[in-house]
Amino acid sequence: MNYRHIYHAGNFADVLKHAVLARLVRYLQNKDKAFRVLDTHAGIGLYDLSSEEAQKTGEWLDGIGRLLEAELVPQVADLLEPYLTAVRELNPEGGIRLYPGSPKLARMLFRPQDRLSAMELHPEDFQRLHRLFEGDHHARITELDGWLALGAHLPPKEKRGIVLVDPPFEEDGEYERLADGLAKAWRRFPGGTYCLWYPLKKDAPIKAFHEALQALEIPKMLCAELTVKSDRGFTGLTGSGLIIVNPPFTLKDELHALLPALKDMLAQDRFASQRAFWLRGEH
Repeated sequence: MNYRHIYHAGNFADVLKHAVLARLVRYLQNKDKAFRVLDTHAGIGLYDLSSEEAQKTGEWLDGIGRLLEAELVPQVADLLEPYLTAVRELNPEGGIRLYPGSPKLARMLFRPQDRLSAMELHPEDFQRLHRLFEGDHHARITELDGWLALGAHLPPKEKRGIVLVDPPFEEDGEYERLADGLAKAWRRFPGGTYCLWYPLKKDAPIKAFHEALQALEIPKMLCAELTVKSDRGFTGLTGSGLIIVNPPFTLKDELHALLPALKDMLAQDRFASQRAFWLRGEH
């Protein structure tokens, strides 16, 4: 309950998460049929990077700040286009002051038939999220523990959707909870596309986490990881990962183009690395 994303908004982890989320939204829009994005840990939806909190850490400077100033080769520019266009639309005077969280980004990319369900448990953050989407009939904002949404809000009535699970990882056992949450959700909505975010840091139980996911025997799980610096002598966040369940068939190739470019742009030392691989399924 103490986690506030404003300190981290727009950082390198957000760049990876939001670039991939935008690709998933665009892919589902290849069909006319409506879909729903379910965001289980939604935050406040829109972040002011000029605020005292964001300025205190300045993490966005090594994330979206670098990306907006980078020269992109055409293929990478195309892959990042929906994400970066949304960011620029929020900052029409240039530079960057406002940054979209996941629910705002998804909503900005929607067609008229697409819908958002966003969950937030922190009372103050819920109120801000609710105000942001007030009067928007495409969005349903609920004050709820996001883990409960994986049971109560699935499957969506559209029977198509993206489920984004981006917990704060404040407590012990969150990796196990993420695997258990996916198991529960997938039983209810096996056709959904899931995007699970997790942190990479010193001594994080990544191998055990991946093995727990593989044990679920979900047919198709793709993993994308981006590390921006060495964890030697550093206990904080050094990278982040995404597990994508039922990924678009194009996503693996897109990640092979996108991840090396992001690594080069966002690296904080020579130990930066990236990888995309199948946890289960196509190899």
